[in-house]
Amino acid sequence: MTRITATYDIETPVGLDHAAAVMAGEQSTGTFIRLASETDALRQRSGARVESVVETGTASHPALPSRKTGATYHRGRVTISWPIGNFGTSLPTLLSTIAGNLFELAELSAIRLEDVDLPADFAHAHPGPQFGATGTRALMGGHEGPLIGTIIKPSIGLSPAETADLVQQLVVAGIDFIKDDELQANGPDCPFDARLTAVMRVIEDHAQKTGKKVLYAANITDEIDTMWRNLDRMAELGATCAMVCVQSIGLSGLRAVRDRSPALIHGHRAGWGLYSRSPDIGIGFGVMQKLWRLAGVDHLHVNGLANKFTESDGTVAAAARAVRQPVSAHGGPACRAMPVFSSGQTVWQVGASRALLGSDDFIFCAGGGIMAHPGGPGDGVRSLRDAAEAARAGIALEDHARPGSPLAQAMATFGKPRIDLDT
Repeated sequence: MTRITATYDIETPVGLDHAAAVMAGEQSTGTFIRLASETDALRQRSGARVESVVETGTASHPALPSRKTGATYHRGRVTISWPIGNFGTSLPTLLSTIAGNLFELAELSAIRLEDVDLPADFAHAHPGPQFGATGTRALMGGHEGPLIGTIIKPSIGLSPAETADLVQQLVVAGIDFIKDDELQANGPDCPFDARLTAVMRVIEDHAQKTGKKVLYAANITDEIDTMWRNLDRMAELGATCAMVCVQSIGLSGLRAVRDRSPALIHGHRAGWGLYSRSPDIGIGFGVMQKLWRLAGVDHLHVNGLANKFTESDGTVAAAARAVRQPVSAHGGPACRAMPVFSSGQTVWQVGASRALLGSDDFIFCAGGGIMAHPGGPGDGVRSLRDAAEAARAGIALEDHARPGSPLAQAMATFGKPRIDLDT
């Protein structure tokens, strides 16, 4: 029978083998006591199975508060599998199984879900990205190179008219992609419909004059029926990219958007640090990005190299590569998404971002890296495009930048960060 496999990093005072058995029972046929109806045949058919247990260390104190205690806390990697018959290909039920009550077990003083191996059934059963990188370029009229993008800033406080004024400056500057901030959705001070109408008027006017239609990711995050109305309004106005905060709307909300959307789905992972920041409890990005891709995201935020947050460059690189890998190692549609780099990005990170992917299939979002350029937003965009050209040609920025050029000014303005992909 086809099985789903999940791997955990755990710590326990009761022994790794016993803790693993408790985990398998809790998340399948077992409870705190053996039931008469839990027959051997039922366990054989529906029970989770411990596939491997590997000890990685010990400690004298628990990593997290723990009701059960002991003299020694054993750390290890545990792999558990479930028959697909328990939940079929339902993403919400899968998540409830591999990341449910396990986090509350008294036998565990640490638990982090590190990976999930999905059979091809999942890739076949879910829609996956509707457009991906290739479709994104097609919607933009065949755009070449990485998408140079930015975020509406200030995140909150601008009126629809003020937002449109900023967008006007950005489209004139030559930007490829503009997104709402995750904090700006449909508040009374900047309602979605009024903002979308004002922004798309600017974008369509610019497209009529220049032939270039800038991609605008409008934040539709809301209740499902409201998101559907937002999608309908986007279609009326010619908007082709809907942004959603994937953690906020959940897997079912994301699937509801994908099933209704004629537009690109730009997935923002706002709140991700809650699940990923601690080494002792949480979920690895490699797990959730597979589920988000299956549910339909075309673009997915992966943080940025030398970013302003806590993730290391190695973690960011792994995330960016992960969203380009097949969602199942066992066949079926690949469901590849387009990685989005953001967070403190400047001309210095463009080349390294391209190098780690080996292609231009990414969105590079710079806020201050564009807005704070001494020559203004136009030179900010030009400097990033020059940096992308240098990366494609394999030329160092120092050798590519002409004296006094927008790229040279950006290099002088923004300090060169240390990028360490081994961390």
